[in-house]
Amino acid sequence: IAIAPTMLFRATGVTVLEQFGGTSILIMVGVALETMTQLESQLVMRHYDGFFK
Repeated sequence: IAIAPTMLFRATGVTVLEQFGGTSILIMVGVALETMTQLESQLVMRHYDGFFK
């Protein structure tokens, strides 16, 4: 998994994100997924607050 970004960058020729390694990309994806989960939880709680009033 860690070598996948390097292989992708070399295959596509995109050099903008070449400085990011596999671990960095995994961390960014994990943070993005966790943020989406938190936002979804907040929206669900807002919906339930309106339901109980």
